Amino acid sequence: MRTGILRSASPLPGFGLSFGIMMTVLSIVVLLPIAALLGRGLTIGPADLWEMVNSQRIRSALLLSFRAALIASLFNLVFGLLLAWVLVRYRFWGRRLIDAAIDLPFALPTAVAGIALTALYAPNGVFGQLLAPFNIKIAYTEIGIWLALIFIGLPFVVRTVQPVIEELDHELEEASATLGARRIYTLYRVILPTLTPALLTGFALALARSVGEYGSVIFIAGNLPLQTEIAPLLIVIRLEEYNYDAATAIGLAMLLISFAMLLAINAIQIWSRRRMGDV
Repeated sequence: MRTGILRSASPLPGFGLSFGIMMTVLSIVVLLPIAALLGRGLTIGPADLWEMVNSQRIRSALLLSFRAALIASLFNLVFGLLLAWVLVRYRFWGRRLIDAAIDLPFALPTAVAGIALTALYAPNGVFGQLLAPFNIKIAYTEIGIWLALIFIGLPFVVRTVQPVIEELDHELEEASATLGARRIYTLYRVILPTLTPALLTGFALALARSVGEYGSVIFIAGNLPLQTEIAPLLIVIRLEEYNYDAATAIGLAMLLISFAMLLAINAIQIWSRRRMGDV
């Protein structure tokens, strides 16, 4: 029986079944763990949670985690764009090898990456020995944490921006050059506005990944309280001490700060898309 409404055939089941499967999986993987964390926080109480989070050690760990993640993600935002541009726009020997190596942090266990970075940049490591005469120390400092977070976050920016660069119309750049625009003007007014949504998405993914990173950081950080101790490590320490309330407090603080940062990034992303539509 024809209803007069044309609908394209879909390989997936109907909306009701698809929506039910999606919500079930989303609840098991995401919503229920977050709800359990929030429920545990409610049983503790806001006053006690604030008292635990407001300790100097936890404040220092939270500040270090988010500061290092933000710095590493900003670096990846710039360097990832340059790397993606070179891989797409230029042909050179070894390009495919470099392109394949970008995905290495996805496959490599984070603990292995942390051990490798520590072996290279420790005071007795290959690069650490070369930097020691200049009084430059990377391992067991915040710089080492940046390095580890850059390593694990770079693929998110490159793989998000790379397809957009591949689809970028060369005629826009040629038209800009024909009209007498300089390369820097073409970059800021033609190329970057098109890449901004993808750049913000890659930045958000790298930031989210870096904030919760544990395995690659603990080896190169040194884990000195009030200096190089990150928040995820402090959660593990509190769990090993059976101090579940303190671990919950740190987890809730990280959840709220991460949610606020991602919300701000999404707001900027929506604004940039609307601005592009108005241009």
